[in-house]
Amino acid sequence: MTSTPRAAFGWGWLAGFAFFLPLLRWMNYTFRTYSEIPWPLTWAPTMALAGYCALYIGLVATAMAWIARRRGAGWAFLAAPVLWVAGEWIRGTVLGGFPWGELGYSQYRQLTVIQVAELGGAHAVSFVVCAVNAAIAATVVVEYRRALLGLAVAGALLASTLGFGRMRLAEAEPAPTVTIAGMQPSIEQPLKWDRSHTEATLRIYGDLTRKAAARKPDLIVWPETASPTLLRQDPYLLQALRDLSAQSGVPLLVGTVDVAETGRPRNTAFLLTEQGIIGRYDKIHLVPFGEFVPLSGVIGFVKGWAEFISELEPGARAVVFPGPPAPFGVVICYEGIFPELFRQFVRSGARVMVNMTNDAWFGRTEGPLQHLAMYPFRAVEHRTAVVRVANTGVSAFITPSGRIATSLGLFERGDLVGRAALRSRVTLYTRAGEWLAYTALVLSGGAVLAASMRKAA
Repeated sequence: MTSTPRAAFGWGWLAGFAFFLPLLRWMNYTFRTYSEIPWPLTWAPTMALAGYCALYIGLVATAMAWIARRRGAGWAFLAAPVLWVAGEWIRGTVLGGFPWGELGYSQYRQLTVIQVAELGGAHAVSFVVCAVNAAIAATVVVEYRRALLGLAVAGALLASTLGFGRMRLAEAEPAPTVTIAGMQPSIEQPLKWDRSHTEATLRIYGDLTRKAAARKPDLIVWPETASPTLLRQDPYLLQALRDLSAQSGVPLLVGTVDVAETGRPRNTAFLLTEQGIIGRYDKIHLVPFGEFVPLSGVIGFVKGWAEFISELEPGARAVVFPGPPAPFGVVICYEGIFPELFRQFVRSGARVMVNMTNDAWFGRTEGPLQHLAMYPFRAVEHRTAVVRVANTGVSAFITPSGRIATSLGLFERGDLVGRAALRSRVTLYTRAGEWLAYTALVLSGGAVLAASMRKAA
């Protein structure tokens, strides 16, 4: 609070870099294992992304220092939660967005705390966490009467949050349910597209599917790009899946690569029955430097650096499958970390959500667990069950209250069968979306503008 805005930016950026670098170290595993970049240069992409994410922490610190010099430290701490939420929203939106590691996600196991996500999304949890910590920090530099007032306000906010959470958790889960089975084959990434392993891959999926079908689920889900061949171009595999669905009497949701009319591949989920393909969803939000190269006309040469860099064609719209067993939406891979995209499926009528993913690229690192931690928030935001099906884990059933009811750990092979509650209410977040973030943006701009109209103390 006593630093100049320039110094505050430096310290804020450094703190952000120190946070994001270890958080994102799973990226180094991916580049070290699947790229031509020699070690230790494999750390360069991770450091670049960590440095980029840290910019937003630096900007929040700059704004707080600016306000403190012109309005006093008390006003700066008061503005901290809205500045923080505004910074998170911008980071999750600009250049396609990367909302990984937001403050609120640290509370994913604290069910009482995260229930407020149905009001303002994950940013509501970030707001509470930042407000409480700002009030505590203010006791060090702010005059004690104002500091006590800040603690009282933060305490009231926290008490309201916990009270709301307890109230929601005391409610019964929605009664209507469907039974869904997820396949986790635990196939190592180098083997997924190895033609010599195709037969073994399909045998694993077949065995898991028949085992799960014996429990009479309403839907069987395979993970992202599960098919070892291009499904629509493989009549033998397509017929085998039709036969499998006919024998089990259960529709199959299968992840695969498909080729669009343009000739470019798409990351696709097909819904199949004994009649064949009856529905499809093409992934909309592609992974930069994984599924497409930004500014490819300028830096397209990076495609040769790693085997995981491809050039896919994005889908055009959020598709809600009418069923069976009930209207459901599918988000593929990290699409589910974007709350506004996820909301499109719910607004279009999805009553349960499926996330199919392939986190094998991250090995046995923290990456898959960090990815999982964001889905309880999607569940709470809309009071919908989320069924997560991952190639190598972590597959999970998440209740509408955000509780991870059951899961399969990293590189465990098996099927996960459970009952998923159908969405039965419309939350404030479903209706209004990121209203809290937009409010934070306006208040942040107003706070900085007000501070600019006053001379430095």
